[in-house]
Amino acid sequence: MPTDSGDSVVTLDQVPRWSDSEFRSYENEDSAFQNPYFPDPLTSASEGENSGNGMVSRFPVDHDINSKIYLWRGNPWNLEVDAVVNSTNENLDEAHSSPGLHAAAGPGLAEECATLGGCRTGMAKVTSAYDLPARRVIHTVGPKYAVKYHTAAENALSHCYRSCLELLIDNGLQSIAMGCIYTEAKNYPREPAAHVAIRTVRRFLEKQKDKIYAVVFCTTTASDTEIYKRLLPLYFPRDKLEEEVAISKLPADVGDENGETVIDERKIRIKPLPNLKKSVPRSPQASSDLPVSDVGLARRFDLNKLLYELKGYSKNETLALGLFPPLDSSYLDSYLDPAFMSLIKDPDQRRREQWEKAAQARNSWNFAKIFGYGDLGGPPLSAAEEYSLHSRYLAKANSLNLSDIAEMKIVYRGGVDSEGRPVMVVVGAHFLLRCLDLERFVLYVVKEFEPLIQKPYTIVYFHSAASLQMQPDLGWMKRLEQILGRKHQRNLHAIYVLHPTFGLKAAIFAMQLVVDDMVWKKVVYVDRLLQLFRYVPREQLTIPDFVFQHDLEVNGGKGVIVDPRTKYVYQRP
Repeated sequence: MPTDSGDSVVTLDQVPRWSDSEFRSYENEDSAFQNPYFPDPLTSASEGENSGNGMVSRFPVDHDINSKIYLWRGNPWNLEVDAVVNSTNENLDEAHSSPGLHAAAGPGLAEECATLGGCRTGMAKVTSAYDLPARRVIHTVGPKYAVKYHTAAENALSHCYRSCLELLIDNGLQSIAMGCIYTEAKNYPREPAAHVAIRTVRRFLEKQKDKIYAVVFCTTTASDTEIYKRLLPLYFPRDKLEEEVAISKLPADVGDENGETVIDERKIRIKPLPNLKKSVPRSPQASSDLPVSDVGLARRFDLNKLLYELKGYSKNETLALGLFPPLDSSYLDSYLDPAFMSLIKDPDQRRREQWEKAAQARNSWNFAKIFGYGDLGGPPLSAAEEYSLHSRYLAKANSLNLSDIAEMKIVYRGGVDSEGRPVMVVVGAHFLLRCLDLERFVLYVVKEFEPLIQKPYTIVYFHSAASLQMQPDLGWMKRLEQILGRKHQRNLHAIYVLHPTFGLKAAIFAMQLVVDDMVWKKVVYVDRLLQLFRYVPREQLTIPDFVFQHDLEVNGGKGVIVDPRTKYVYQRP
Protein backbone atom coordinates (compact mmCIF):
# COMPACT_ATOMS: atom_id res chain seq x y z
CA MET A 1 0.00 0.00 0.00
CA PRO A 2 1.19 3.58 -0.60
CA THR A 3 2.73 5.30 2.38
CA ASP A 4 2.21 8.76 3.77
CA SER A 5 4.07 11.20 1.51
CA GLY A 6 4.11 14.25 3.78
CA ASP A 7 2.49 17.36 2.34
CA SER A 8 2.33 16.07 -1.20
CA VAL A 9 -1.10 15.70 -2.80
CA VAL A 10 -2.14 12.16 -3.69
CA THR A 11 -4.88 11.58 -6.23
CA LEU A 12 -7.22 8.60 -6.31
CA ASP A 13 -5.45 7.33 -9.42
CA GLN A 14 -2.38 6.73 -7.27
CA VAL A 15 -4.29 4.66 -4.72
CA PRO A 16 -5.07 1.08 -5.83
CA ARG A 17 -8.67 -0.06 -5.70
CA TRP A 18 -9.52 -2.88 -3.34
CA SER A 19 -10.86 -4.92 -6.25
CA ASP A 20 -7.52 -4.53 -8.09
CA SER A 21 -5.35 -5.48 -5.14
CA GLU A 22 -3.36 -8.68 -5.53
CA PHE A 23 -3.43 -9.33 -1.79
CA ARG A 24 -5.55 -12.34 -0.91
CA SER A 25 -5.69 -12.86 2.84
CA TYR A 26 -7.42 -16.25 2.72
CA GLU A 27 -5.80 -17.94 -0.21
CA ASN A 28 -4.74 -21.47 0.74
CA GLU A 29 -5.45 -20.68 4.37
CA ASP A 30 -7.45 -23.81 4.99
CA SER A 31 -5.57 -26.17 2.69
CA ALA A 32 -4.29 -29.15 4.62
CA PHE A 33 -0.74 -30.37 4.25
CA GLN A 34 -0.81 -34.15 4.26
CA ASN A 35 1.90 -35.76 6.31
CA PRO A 36 2.65 -39.06 4.51
CA TYR A 37 4.35 -40.60 7.52
CA PHE A 38 2.10 -39.67 10.41
CA PRO A 39 -1.48 -39.01 9.25
CA ASP A 40 -3.52 -36.87 11.62
CA PRO A 41 -6.36 -38.92 13.17
CA LEU A 42 -8.69 -35.88 13.10
CA THR A 43 -8.31 -34.97 9.42
CA SER A 44 -11.27 -36.98 8.19
CA ALA A 45 -13.52 -35.80 11.01
CA SER A 46 -13.00 -32.11 10.26
CA GLU A 47 -12.78 -32.38 6.50
CA GLY A 48 -14.94 -29.75 4.86
CA GLU A 49 -15.85 -28.25 8.19
CA ASN A 50 -15.32 -24.64 7.12
CA SER A 51 -16.52 -24.94 3.56
CA GLY A 52 -19.77 -23.17 4.32
CA ASN A 53 -21.81 -25.49 2.10
CA GLY A 54 -25.52 -24.88 2.33
CA MET A 55 -25.13 -21.40 3.84
CA VAL A 56 -25.99 -18.17 2.05
CA SER A 57 -23.46 -15.37 2.22
CA ARG A 58 -24.64 -12.26 4.02
CA PHE A 59 -22.17 -10.19 1.97
CA PRO A 60 -22.08 -11.65 -1.53
CA VAL A 61 -19.57 -10.62 -4.19
CA ASP A 62 -20.47 -7.27 -5.75
CA HIS A 63 -17.85 -6.03 -8.19
CA ASP A 64 -19.60 -2.68 -8.62
CA ILE A 65 -19.33 -1.95 -4.89
CA ASN A 66 -15.79 -3.33 -4.64
CA SER A 67 -14.63 -0.92 -7.34
CA LYS A 68 -15.53 1.99 -5.01
CA ILE A 69 -13.38 0.80 -2.07
CA TYR A 70 -9.77 1.89 -1.49
CA LEU A 71 -7.30 1.18 1.33
CA TRP A 72 -4.67 3.85 1.95
CA ARG A 73 -1.81 3.94 4.48
CA GLY A 74 -1.49 7.60 5.35
CA ASN A 75 -3.35 10.70 6.48
CA PRO A 76 -6.67 11.29 4.69
CA TRP A 77 -6.14 15.04 4.23
CA ASN A 78 -3.27 14.37 1.79
CA LEU A 79 -5.77 12.83 -0.64
CA GLU A 80 -7.44 14.80 -3.39
CA VAL A 81 -11.04 13.73 -2.73
CA ASP A 82 -14.33 15.54 -2.30
CA ALA A 83 -14.40 15.17 1.50
CA VAL A 84 -12.23 13.98 4.36
CA VAL A 85 -13.47 12.87 7.80
CA ASN A 86 -12.20 14.45 11.00
CA SER A 87 -12.67 12.52 14.25
CA THR A 88 -13.20 15.10 17.00
CA ASN A 89 -15.10 15.75 20.24
CA GLU A 90 -18.45 17.39 20.99
CA ASN A 91 -16.92 20.90 21.01
CA LEU A 92 -15.09 20.40 17.69
CA ASP A 93 -11.86 21.49 19.42
CA GLU A 94 -8.63 21.59 17.48
CA ALA A 95 -6.83 19.81 20.33
CA HIS A 96 -9.14 16.80 20.12
CA SER A 97 -9.30 16.55 16.33
CA SER A 98 -7.36 14.17 14.09
CA PRO A 99 -3.65 14.98 14.61
CA GLY A 100 -2.28 17.25 11.91
CA LEU A 101 -5.57 18.11 10.24
CA HIS A 102 -5.92 21.70 11.48
CA ALA A 103 -2.26 22.41 10.81
CA ALA A 104 -2.68 21.29 7.21
CA ALA A 105 -5.99 23.11 6.69
CA GLY A 106 -4.98 26.45 8.19
CA PRO A 107 -6.57 28.66 10.87
CA GLY A 108 -9.79 29.17 8.93
CA LEU A 109 -10.97 25.65 9.75
CA ALA A 110 -10.88 26.21 13.53
CA GLU A 111 -12.69 29.54 13.13
CA GLU A 112 -15.53 27.93 11.18
CA CYS A 113 -15.77 25.02 13.65
CA ALA A 114 -16.28 27.54 16.46
CA THR A 115 -19.44 28.81 14.74
CA LEU A 116 -21.11 25.37 14.41
CA GLY A 117 -22.29 25.09 18.01
CA GLY A 118 -20.67 21.73 18.64
CA CYS A 119 -21.75 18.28 17.50
CA ARG A 120 -23.46 15.37 19.25
CA THR A 121 -21.92 11.91 19.54
CA GLY A 122 -22.74 9.82 16.48
CA MET A 123 -23.62 12.86 14.37
CA ALA A 124 -21.60 14.81 11.78
CA LYS A 125 -21.22 18.38 10.49
CA VAL A 126 -19.53 19.73 7.38
CA THR A 127 -17.19 22.70 6.80
CA SER A 128 -14.98 24.01 4.03
CA ALA A 129 -11.57 22.36 3.63
CA TYR A 130 -9.54 25.60 3.27
CA ASP A 131 -5.91 24.67 2.44
CA LEU A 132 -6.55 20.95 2.06
CA PRO A 133 -6.73 19.33 -1.40
CA ALA A 134 -10.24 18.13 -0.48
CA ARG A 135 -13.36 20.26 -1.03
CA ARG A 136 -15.01 19.67 2.36
CA VAL A 137 -14.21 18.39 5.86
CA ILE A 138 -16.86 16.28 7.60
CA HIS A 139 -16.50 16.36 11.39
CA THR A 140 -17.93 13.50 13.47
CA VAL A 141 -17.84 12.57 17.16
CA GLY A 142 -17.05 8.96 18.02
CA PRO A 143 -18.40 7.31 21.18
CA LYS A 144 -16.58 6.55 24.37
CA TYR A 145 -16.33 2.81 24.90
CA ALA A 146 -17.36 0.97 28.04
CA VAL A 147 -17.85 -2.77 28.29
CA LYS A 148 -21.17 -2.30 30.04
CA TYR A 149 -22.53 -0.27 27.10
CA HIS A 150 -20.95 -2.26 24.30
CA THR A 151 -24.04 -2.33 22.06
CA ALA A 152 -24.72 1.39 22.48
CA ALA A 153 -21.12 2.21 21.55
CA GLU A 154 -21.32 -0.04 18.48
CA ASN A 155 -24.47 1.64 17.23
CA ALA A 156 -23.15 5.14 17.92
CA LEU A 157 -19.97 4.36 15.97
CA SER A 158 -22.03 2.91 13.11
CA HIS A 159 -24.09 6.11 13.07
CA CYS A 160 -20.87 8.17 12.78
CA TYR A 161 -19.90 6.48 9.53
CA ARG A 162 -23.44 6.56 8.17
CA SER A 163 -23.86 10.26 9.04
CA CYS A 164 -20.65 11.09 7.18
CA LEU A 165 -21.82 9.25 4.07
CA GLU A 166 -25.25 10.90 4.24
CA LEU A 167 -23.67 14.36 4.47
CA LEU A 168 -21.47 13.47 1.51
CA ILE A 169 -24.54 12.81 -0.65
CA ASP A 170 -26.50 15.79 0.74
CA ASN A 171 -23.70 18.14 -0.36
CA GLY A 172 -23.50 16.70 -3.85
CA LEU A 173 -20.10 15.05 -3.25
CA GLN A 174 -19.02 11.62 -4.44
CA SER A 175 -15.66 10.63 -2.90
CA ILE A 176 -14.63 10.50 0.75
CA ALA A 177 -11.52 9.57 2.76
CA MET A 178 -12.30 8.15 6.20
CA GLY A 179 -9.74 7.63 8.93
CA CYS A 180 -10.32 5.50 12.00
CA ILE A 181 -13.01 7.41 13.90
CA TYR A 182 -12.41 5.36 17.04
CA THR A 183 -9.48 6.60 19.14
CA GLU A 184 -7.38 5.14 21.92
CA ALA A 185 -8.33 8.11 24.10
CA LYS A 186 -11.94 6.85 24.02
CA ASN A 187 -10.83 3.25 24.75
CA TYR A 188 -12.58 1.64 21.75
CA PRO A 189 -11.06 -1.76 20.83
CA ARG A 190 -9.62 -1.51 17.31
CA GLU A 191 -10.76 -4.76 15.71
CA PRO A 192 -14.43 -4.64 16.84
CA ALA A 193 -14.51 -0.99 15.71
CA ALA A 194 -13.11 -1.95 12.29
CA HIS A 195 -15.89 -4.54 11.92
CA VAL A 196 -18.47 -1.81 12.59
CA ALA A 197 -16.84 0.64 10.17
CA ILE A 198 -16.50 -1.78 7.25
CA ARG A 199 -19.93 -3.38 7.53
CA THR A 200 -21.65 0.03 7.88
CA VAL A 201 -20.01 1.27 4.68
CA ARG A 202 -20.94 -1.95 2.89
CA ARG A 203 -24.61 -1.70 3.90
CA PHE A 204 -24.74 1.97 2.92
CA LEU A 205 -23.21 1.34 -0.50
CA GLU A 206 -25.71 -1.44 -1.13
CA LYS A 207 -28.43 1.24 -1.07
CA GLN A 208 -26.60 4.31 -2.39
CA LYS A 209 -23.83 2.98 -4.63
CA ASP A 210 -25.01 5.04 -7.61
CA LYS A 211 -24.40 8.28 -5.69
CA ILE A 212 -20.90 7.53 -4.36
CA TYR A 213 -17.79 7.14 -6.49
CA ALA A 214 -15.11 6.25 -3.92
CA VAL A 215 -14.70 5.45 -0.21
CA VAL A 216 -11.08 5.41 1.01
CA PHE A 217 -10.31 3.69 4.33
CA CYS A 218 -7.25 5.47 5.72
CA THR A 219 -4.95 3.92 8.33
CA THR A 220 -1.91 5.47 9.98
CA THR A 221 -0.49 2.47 11.87
CA ALA A 222 0.68 -0.97 10.83
CA SER A 223 -1.76 -2.67 13.22
CA ASP A 224 -4.78 -0.86 11.73
CA THR A 225 -3.59 -1.65 8.21
CA GLU A 226 -3.26 -5.35 9.05
CA ILE A 227 -6.75 -5.38 10.61
CA TYR A 228 -8.35 -3.80 7.55
CA LYS A 229 -6.51 -6.13 5.16
CA ARG A 230 -7.83 -9.07 7.13
CA LEU A 231 -11.42 -7.84 7.52
CA LEU A 232 -12.13 -6.26 4.13
CA PRO A 233 -12.46 -9.67 2.37
CA LEU A 234 -15.20 -10.60 4.84
CA TYR A 235 -17.47 -7.71 3.84
CA PHE A 236 -16.15 -6.97 0.35
CA PRO A 237 -15.24 -10.41 -1.07
CA ARG A 238 -13.66 -10.15 -4.51
CA ASP A 239 -14.36 -13.67 -5.71
CA LYS A 240 -16.34 -16.76 -4.78
CA LEU A 241 -13.46 -18.21 -2.77
CA GLU A 242 -13.36 -15.21 -0.44
CA GLU A 243 -17.14 -15.22 -0.23
CA GLU A 244 -17.22 -18.90 0.83
CA VAL A 245 -14.44 -18.44 3.38
CA ALA A 246 -16.16 -15.33 4.78
CA ILE A 247 -19.25 -17.37 5.64
CA SER A 248 -17.33 -19.15 8.39
CA LYS A 249 -15.13 -16.20 9.39
CA LEU A 250 -17.79 -13.52 9.88
CA PRO A 251 -19.02 -12.77 13.42
CA ALA A 252 -22.41 -14.14 14.39
CA ASP A 253 -23.83 -10.63 14.71
CA VAL A 254 -23.26 -8.44 11.64
CA GLY A 255 -26.09 -6.02 12.37
CA ASP A 256 -29.25 -5.15 10.50
CA GLU A 257 -29.71 -3.66 7.02
CA ASN A 258 -27.80 -0.55 8.22
CA GLY A 259 -25.03 -2.44 10.00
CA GLU A 260 -26.34 -1.64 13.49
CA THR A 261 -26.50 -4.25 16.23
CA VAL A 262 -30.04 -5.43 16.93
CA ILE A 263 -31.17 -6.79 20.31
CA ASP A 264 -34.31 -8.92 20.12
CA GLU A 265 -35.49 -7.82 23.56
CA ARG A 266 -35.62 -4.18 22.41
CA LYS A 267 -37.53 -4.73 19.19
CA ILE A 268 -41.03 -3.34 18.80
CA ARG A 269 -43.13 -6.42 18.15
CA ILE A 270 -46.29 -6.00 16.11
CA LYS A 271 -48.51 -8.93 15.18
CA PRO A 272 -49.81 -9.19 11.62
CA LEU A 273 -53.26 -7.77 10.98
CA PRO A 274 -56.12 -10.26 11.28
CA ASN A 275 -57.58 -11.86 8.19
CA LEU A 276 -60.57 -9.68 7.43
CA LYS A 277 -62.06 -12.19 5.03
CA LYS A 278 -63.02 -14.44 7.91
CA SER A 279 -64.66 -11.65 9.90
CA VAL A 280 -68.37 -11.15 10.09
CA PRO A 281 -69.58 -8.25 7.90
CA ARG A 282 -70.56 -5.14 9.75
CA SER A 283 -74.23 -4.55 10.32
CA PRO A 284 -75.43 -1.41 8.50
CA GLN A 285 -77.54 -0.56 11.58
CA ALA A 286 -74.41 0.36 13.55
CA SER A 287 -74.30 3.98 12.40
CA SER A 288 -77.87 4.47 11.28
CA ASP A 289 -78.77 6.27 14.49
CA LEU A 290 -76.10 8.93 14.00
CA PRO A 291 -76.06 11.87 11.63
CA VAL A 292 -73.82 11.45 8.60
CA SER A 293 -71.50 14.21 9.81
CA ASP A 294 -70.97 12.40 13.14
CA VAL A 295 -70.19 8.93 11.78
CA GLY A 296 -66.49 9.61 11.25
CA LEU A 297 -66.24 11.29 14.66
CA ALA A 298 -67.92 8.35 16.33
CA ARG A 299 -65.58 5.89 14.69
CA ARG A 300 -62.56 7.96 15.74
CA PHE A 301 -63.79 8.08 19.35
CA ASP A 302 -64.40 4.34 19.39
CA LEU A 303 -60.94 3.63 17.93
CA ASN A 304 -59.22 5.83 20.50
CA LYS A 305 -61.27 4.23 23.27
CA LEU A 306 -60.15 0.82 22.04
CA LEU A 307 -56.51 1.92 22.15
CA TYR A 308 -56.92 3.06 25.74
CA GLU A 309 -58.44 -0.29 26.65
CA LEU A 310 -55.50 -2.06 25.00
CA LYS A 311 -53.16 -0.02 27.20
CA GLY A 312 -54.84 -1.38 30.32
CA TYR A 313 -57.69 0.99 31.06
CA SER A 314 -61.08 -0.54 31.70
CA LYS A 315 -64.14 0.58 29.78
CA ASN A 316 -65.40 2.67 32.71
CA GLU A 317 -61.97 4.25 33.19
CA THR A 318 -61.85 5.39 29.57
CA LEU A 319 -65.26 6.97 29.97
CA ALA A 320 -64.12 8.62 33.21
CA LEU A 321 -61.36 10.42 31.30
CA GLY A 322 -64.10 12.59 29.78
CA LEU A 323 -62.63 12.36 26.28
CA PHE A 324 -64.95 9.80 24.74
CA PRO A 325 -68.74 9.67 24.81
CA PRO A 326 -70.39 6.32 25.59
CA LEU A 327 -70.78 5.30 21.95
CA ASP A 328 -71.49 1.77 20.81
CA SER A 329 -68.27 0.19 19.47
CA SER A 330 -69.59 -3.32 18.96
CA TYR A 331 -69.11 -3.04 15.21
CA LEU A 332 -65.35 -2.91 15.74
CA ASP A 333 -65.43 -6.34 17.35
CA SER A 334 -66.46 -7.89 14.06
CA TYR A 335 -63.22 -6.68 12.48
CA LEU A 336 -60.89 -7.97 15.22
CA ASP A 337 -59.60 -11.49 15.15
CA PRO A 338 -59.51 -12.86 18.72
CA ALA A 339 -55.93 -13.97 18.07
CA PHE A 340 -55.01 -10.30 17.63
CA MET A 341 -55.44 -9.79 21.35
CA SER A 342 -53.50 -12.89 22.38
CA LEU A 343 -49.88 -12.78 23.48
CA ILE A 344 -47.18 -14.66 21.60
CA LYS A 345 -43.98 -16.02 23.03
CA ASP A 346 -41.72 -13.00 22.58
CA PRO A 347 -38.11 -12.44 23.74
CA ASP A 348 -39.30 -10.80 26.98
CA GLN A 349 -41.27 -13.91 27.89
CA ARG A 350 -38.40 -16.14 26.85
CA ARG A 351 -35.97 -14.17 29.04
CA ARG A 352 -38.40 -14.36 31.95
CA GLU A 353 -38.56 -18.14 31.54
CA GLN A 354 -34.78 -18.28 31.56
CA TRP A 355 -34.66 -16.33 34.82
CA GLU A 356 -37.25 -18.66 36.33
CA LYS A 357 -35.25 -21.71 35.27
CA ALA A 358 -32.08 -20.20 36.72
CA ALA A 359 -33.86 -19.43 39.99
CA GLN A 360 -35.31 -22.93 40.08
CA ALA A 361 -31.86 -24.41 39.49
CA ARG A 362 -30.45 -22.40 42.41
CA ASN A 363 -33.23 -23.52 44.76
CA SER A 364 -33.31 -27.17 43.73
CA TRP A 365 -30.83 -30.02 44.11
CA ASN A 366 -27.88 -29.56 41.78
CA PHE A 367 -26.38 -33.03 41.41
CA ALA A 368 -23.50 -31.70 39.30
CA LYS A 369 -22.44 -29.49 42.22
CA ILE A 370 -22.95 -32.30 44.70
CA PHE A 371 -20.50 -34.53 42.80
CA GLY A 372 -18.01 -31.68 42.41
CA TYR A 373 -18.54 -30.93 38.71
CA GLY A 374 -19.59 -27.30 39.23
CA ASP A 375 -22.63 -25.43 38.01
CA LEU A 376 -23.62 -26.90 34.64
CA GLY A 377 -27.08 -25.36 34.55
CA GLY A 378 -28.24 -22.18 32.88
CA PRO A 379 -29.78 -21.66 29.45
CA PRO A 380 -27.51 -21.89 26.38
CA LEU A 381 -26.35 -18.64 24.77
CA SER A 382 -27.31 -17.61 21.27
CA ALA A 383 -24.65 -16.78 18.70
CA ALA A 384 -25.21 -13.05 19.17
CA GLU A 385 -24.99 -13.36 22.96
CA GLU A 386 -21.72 -15.34 22.69
CA TYR A 387 -20.23 -12.73 20.36
CA SER A 388 -21.23 -9.90 22.70
CA LEU A 389 -19.82 -11.78 25.71
CA HIS A 390 -16.52 -12.45 23.92
CA SER A 391 -16.23 -8.81 22.78
CA ARG A 392 -16.75 -7.51 26.32
CA TYR A 393 -14.10 -9.82 27.78
CA LEU A 394 -11.64 -9.00 25.00
CA ALA A 395 -12.10 -5.26 25.46
CA LYS A 396 -11.54 -5.57 29.21
CA ALA A 397 -8.49 -7.82 28.71
CA ASN A 398 -6.89 -5.31 26.35
CA SER A 399 -7.30 -2.56 28.94
CA LEU A 400 -5.57 -4.46 31.80
CA ASN A 401 -1.99 -5.36 32.63
CA LEU A 402 -1.98 -9.16 32.93
CA SER A 403 1.77 -9.68 33.16
CA ASP A 404 1.40 -11.46 36.51
CA ILE A 405 -0.66 -14.19 34.82
CA ALA A 406 1.80 -14.42 31.91
CA GLU A 407 4.71 -14.98 34.33
CA MET A 408 3.02 -18.12 35.69
CA LYS A 409 3.50 -19.80 32.26
CA ILE A 410 0.18 -21.63 32.41
CA VAL A 411 -0.67 -20.68 28.83
CA TYR A 412 1.88 -19.51 26.25
CA ARG A 413 2.45 -19.52 22.50
CA GLY A 414 4.38 -22.30 20.84
CA GLY A 415 5.50 -22.60 17.23
CA VAL A 416 3.55 -24.51 14.59
CA ASP A 417 2.53 -28.14 14.25
CA SER A 418 3.63 -30.48 11.45
CA GLU A 419 1.05 -28.96 9.09
CA GLY A 420 1.84 -25.32 9.84
CA ARG A 421 -0.96 -24.53 12.28
CA PRO A 422 -0.05 -22.25 15.22
CA VAL A 423 0.20 -23.98 18.59
CA MET A 424 -0.94 -22.85 22.05
CA VAL A 425 0.71 -24.65 24.99
CA VAL A 426 -1.09 -25.26 28.31
CA VAL A 427 0.82 -26.57 31.36
CA GLY A 428 -1.52 -28.22 33.86
CA ALA A 429 1.00 -28.38 36.73
CA HIS A 430 1.39 -24.59 36.66
CA PHE A 431 -2.34 -24.12 37.23
CA LEU A 432 -2.21 -23.33 40.95
CA LEU A 433 -5.89 -22.94 41.69
CA ARG A 434 -5.46 -21.84 45.30
CA CYS A 435 -3.37 -18.76 44.43
CA LEU A 436 -4.84 -17.87 41.02
CA ASP A 437 -7.42 -15.20 40.26
CA LEU A 438 -9.67 -17.13 37.89
CA GLU A 439 -11.33 -14.03 36.46
CA ARG A 440 -7.99 -12.46 35.49
CA PHE A 441 -6.85 -15.80 34.12
CA VAL A 442 -9.93 -15.96 31.86
CA LEU A 443 -9.16 -12.46 30.59
CA TYR A 444 -5.59 -13.51 29.85
CA VAL A 445 -6.76 -16.63 28.00
CA VAL A 446 -9.15 -14.59 25.86
CA LYS A 447 -6.39 -12.11 25.02
CA GLU A 448 -3.82 -14.79 24.16
CA PHE A 449 -6.19 -16.96 22.15
CA GLU A 450 -7.68 -14.10 20.10
CA PRO A 451 -4.95 -14.01 17.38
CA LEU A 452 -4.99 -17.82 17.05
CA ILE A 453 -8.70 -18.55 16.82
CA GLN A 454 -9.07 -16.53 13.63
CA LYS A 455 -7.82 -19.56 11.67
CA PRO A 456 -7.12 -23.27 12.33
CA TYR A 457 -4.85 -23.86 15.33
CA THR A 458 -3.76 -26.58 17.76
CA ILE A 459 -3.53 -26.90 21.55
CA VAL A 460 -0.86 -28.96 23.34
CA TYR A 461 -1.71 -29.75 26.97
CA PHE A 462 0.99 -31.08 29.32
CA HIS A 463 -0.80 -33.04 32.04
CA SER A 464 2.50 -34.25 33.47
CA ALA A 465 2.33 -34.14 37.31
CA ALA A 466 -0.83 -32.03 37.03
CA SER A 467 -2.87 -34.60 38.97
CA LEU A 468 -1.16 -33.30 42.11
CA GLN A 469 -2.84 -29.90 41.69
CA MET A 470 -6.50 -28.93 42.11
CA GLN A 471 -8.20 -28.41 38.73
CA PRO A 472 -11.19 -26.19 37.84
CA ASP A 473 -14.62 -27.81 37.71
CA LEU A 474 -16.70 -28.50 34.60
CA GLY A 475 -18.95 -25.51 35.20
CA TRP A 476 -15.97 -23.19 34.92
CA MET A 477 -14.83 -24.95 31.75
CA LYS A 478 -18.30 -24.53 30.24
CA ARG A 479 -18.23 -20.81 30.98
CA LEU A 480 -14.77 -20.47 29.39
CA GLU A 481 -16.00 -22.22 26.24
CA GLN A 482 -18.90 -19.75 25.99
CA ILE A 483 -16.56 -16.78 26.37
CA LEU A 484 -14.11 -18.01 23.71
CA GLY A 485 -17.06 -18.39 21.34
CA ARG A 486 -17.93 -20.42 18.29
CA LYS A 487 -14.96 -19.31 16.22
CA HIS A 488 -12.72 -21.10 18.73
CA GLN A 489 -14.86 -24.23 18.44
CA ARG A 490 -14.84 -24.16 14.66
CA ASN A 491 -11.13 -23.42 14.08
CA LEU A 492 -9.66 -25.65 16.80
CA HIS A 493 -8.03 -28.55 14.96
CA ALA A 494 -6.90 -30.78 17.84
CA ILE A 495 -6.01 -30.92 21.54
CA TYR A 496 -2.97 -33.15 22.10
CA VAL A 497 -2.96 -34.27 25.76
CA LEU A 498 0.39 -35.58 26.99
CA HIS A 499 0.55 -38.06 29.88
CA PRO A 500 -3.20 -38.38 30.48
CA THR A 501 -4.46 -40.10 33.63
CA PHE A 502 -7.62 -42.12 34.11
CA GLY A 503 -9.19 -39.24 36.05
CA LEU A 504 -8.45 -36.80 33.23
CA LYS A 505 -9.95 -39.13 30.62
CA ALA A 506 -13.08 -39.46 32.74
CA ALA A 507 -13.30 -35.67 33.08
CA ILE A 508 -12.90 -35.17 29.32
CA PHE A 509 -15.60 -37.77 28.69
CA ALA A 510 -17.89 -35.82 31.03
CA MET A 511 -17.08 -32.59 29.18
CA GLN A 512 -18.00 -34.26 25.89
CA LEU A 513 -21.40 -35.03 27.39
CA VAL A 514 -22.26 -31.83 29.23
CA VAL A 515 -19.90 -29.01 28.18
CA ASP A 516 -19.01 -29.03 24.47
CA ASP A 517 -19.23 -32.08 22.26
CA MET A 518 -17.61 -30.29 19.29
CA VAL A 519 -14.40 -29.25 21.08
CA TRP A 520 -13.69 -32.17 23.38
CA LYS A 521 -14.13 -34.81 20.69
CA LYS A 522 -10.98 -33.33 19.13
CA VAL A 523 -8.82 -34.58 22.01
CA VAL A 524 -5.93 -36.90 21.04
CA TYR A 525 -4.26 -38.72 23.94
CA VAL A 526 -0.47 -38.91 23.76
CA ASP A 527 1.37 -41.19 26.20
CA ARG A 528 4.95 -40.37 25.21
CA LEU A 529 6.89 -37.34 24.11
CA LEU A 530 8.06 -39.31 21.07
CA GLN A 531 4.46 -39.67 19.99
CA LEU A 532 3.78 -35.94 20.52
CA PHE A 533 6.72 -35.01 18.29
CA ARG A 534 4.98 -36.73 15.39
CA TYR A 535 2.32 -34.02 15.45
CA VAL A 536 4.34 -31.06 16.77
CA PRO A 537 8.13 -30.99 16.08
CA ARG A 538 10.39 -30.73 19.09
CA GLU A 539 11.90 -27.40 18.03
CA GLN A 540 8.42 -25.83 17.93
CA LEU A 541 7.78 -26.40 21.65
CA THR A 542 9.15 -24.92 24.86
CA ILE A 543 8.84 -27.85 27.27
CA PRO A 544 9.34 -27.49 31.06
CA ASP A 545 12.07 -29.66 32.58
CA PHE A 546 9.70 -31.63 34.80
CA VAL A 547 7.81 -32.85 31.71
CA PHE A 548 10.99 -34.56 30.48
CA GLN A 549 11.60 -36.01 33.93
CA HIS A 550 8.02 -37.27 34.18
CA ASP A 551 8.30 -38.90 30.77
CA LEU A 552 11.55 -40.61 31.84
CA GLU A 553 9.91 -41.98 34.97
CA VAL A 554 6.83 -43.24 33.13
CA ASN A 555 8.25 -44.46 29.82
CA GLY A 556 12.00 -44.77 30.26
CA GLY A 557 14.71 -43.09 28.19
CA LYS A 558 14.94 -44.66 24.77
CA GLY A 559 16.42 -42.70 21.85
CA VAL A 560 19.57 -41.48 20.18
CA ILE A 561 19.33 -37.67 20.41
CA VAL A 562 20.14 -35.79 23.62
CA ASP A 563 18.29 -32.62 24.49
CA PRO A 564 21.04 -29.97 24.98
CA ARG A 565 19.31 -28.32 27.94
CA THR A 566 17.90 -31.22 29.94
CA LYS A 567 20.16 -34.03 28.70
CA TYR A 568 16.99 -35.97 27.97
CA VAL A 569 17.45 -38.67 25.32
CA TYR A 570 14.76 -38.82 22.65
CA GLN A 571 14.42 -39.97 19.09
CA ARG A 572 13.06 -37.65 16.44
CA PRO A 573 10.36 -39.43 14.40
